Parts: sequence; structure tokens; C-alpha cells
Amino acid sequence: MTYPEQFPLRTMRVGGVDIAYRTAGGGPPLLLLHGFPQTNYMWHKVAPRLARHFTVVAADLRGYGDSGKPPTDDRHAPYSKRAMAADMAGLMRQLGHARFAVAGHDRGGRVAHRMARDYPDAVRRVAVIDIAPTASMYRQTDMRFATAYYHWFFLIQPAPLPERMIGADPEFYLRMKSGQWSRTPGVMTDDAFADYLRCFCKPGTIHAMCEDYRAAATIDLEHDAADADHKLTMPLLALWGESGFVGGAYDVIAEWRAVAGDVRGHSVPGGHYCPEEAPIETLAALLEFFAGE
Repeated sequence: MTYPEQFPLRTMRVGGVDIAYRTAGGGPPLLLLHGFPQTNYMWHKVAPRLARHFTVVAADLRGYGDSGKPPTDDRHAPYSKRAMAADMAGLMRQLGHARFAVAGHDRGGRVAHRMARDYPDAVRRVAVIDIAPTASMYRQTDMRFATAYYHWFFLIQPAPLPERMIGADPEFYLRMKSGQWSRTPGVMTDDAFADYLRCFCKPGTIHAMCEDYRAAATIDLEHDAADADHKLTMPLLALWGESGFVGGAYDVIAEWRAVAGDVRGHSVPGGHYCPEEAPIETLAALLEFFAGE
């Protein structure tokens, strides 16, 4: 059974924002969060297998996919990781999951990190995929990082500059960005890319994604600084692509041990898109980690 058939798309109103999600399976609840510039579809190679062991919820972050795109403000607070984390915690609560595990890739990993900070009684275990902590990456910015992650500095420029530039040819930008990060030709299926493109082409999505990055460079850093003296206490798994930028530029385990007390992890084959480039290895790691107590 394919991902869309097993996981029909639903929408739930959470704190004034419509959150799109898919859910299937049985067992302990597990929330899956996607990254930029994708949607919950990125989990289609691993979610059906995870659903044999867990009640899987794969959601679109606010601003992305089929979720709502609320108006922003001067501080970009509506697109802070705190606001996104509140959406996801509220979604899980409304679905009847008071305590759950969460795995996040890319931006979803940053939301998962904030969820673990803000909702420690709800988050049982957390997995972050192909990222180092936001504050650490900004603090260590050098020519190598700025070249590989130029979009961190492009997308934060004041509106409407990046919005207009991407909006002039969104399919070109999406294909180029996806190709730059992948190390596995043809890793994205036609159906998956079509879903990413369908949502990415919407002007509201482009603006919201820029706001996500603007928040990361401003208000998110304030929130991280306020928590700097308090390590996460729940177990944390870090995975990264063995041929990607993050694993080559950072000691990923050491970076996460600076913010969490119980950290383990390893690389998987390929580049940035681990659940799509290395679904077998990513699945095995997630199953082993989330089965623990």
C-alpha cells in the first residue's frame, strides 16, 4: 500500500491555524516533521513501515504544504519554532496523544528541538535528522557554511526580495535546491516532487518559508539563548547523511551533546534527504531508537 492510500490527508484546526496531517498505524504515537522545501510526503518511504509499530502522525508545518499560512509580524513570531512547536503539540493533544515521540528532518528537526524544550513532559524521545543546533551553526558561520547554506542568508532578506526572486520561477529554484543537497540521483519520486512543487509554487508558501528563516535568524536565537543553560533530558538521536554538508562540517554528536544529556547517533548513506536517500537505514535507526523506553 502506498503512502497516500494508507495515510489520507486530513486537516485539523489548532490554535487558530489549520494543520494538515496524515495518520495511520497502531501503538505508541510518533510524530514526523518535514523540512524545507518539502511537505509531509517526504516520509512516504518509511512511514508505512513505521506504522506497523507506531501510531504515525506526519504533519505539514505551518507555512508549508497544505497547512495554514498565518500573517506574520515585525518579529516574525508567528513563524518562530516556538509557534510551530505549539501547533504540533496541540495537534498531538487533540488527536489524543498526551505523550509521544518525534522525529524531524531539517526544519522539522528544529521544530522538534523546540518541542523538546517547551514540552518536556509530552516529548518522550526526539530524533533530529541532518542538522546541528541552529545557534551553533550560526555561531560557527564561515565561508564553507555560507556557500553551502547560502539560502540561510538569502531567505532572511527583507520582504519582498527573496519572495519575488523565487516566485519568478519557483520550479527552477526547487529543482536546483533539491539537486544541490541530494547525493543520490533520482532520489525523489515523481509523485513526491509533484507534491513539493504543488505547494512550493504558492506565493503564500514562499513568503511563509522566508518567514521561517527570518525567525530562525532572530526570535529563535533569543529563545535558544534563554535555554542555553538547560540541557534536554529525554533521549536524543541524531542522524545525518554521510556524504552531506552537516556531517562533514560538524561533529554532530558533540554539537547535540552541548544541548542534550543523552545523545546517540550515526550517519546513513547519501546526502541531506536521509528518509528518501537512505530509507532502509533511516528506518532501522528510528525503529531501534523509538522502541526504547
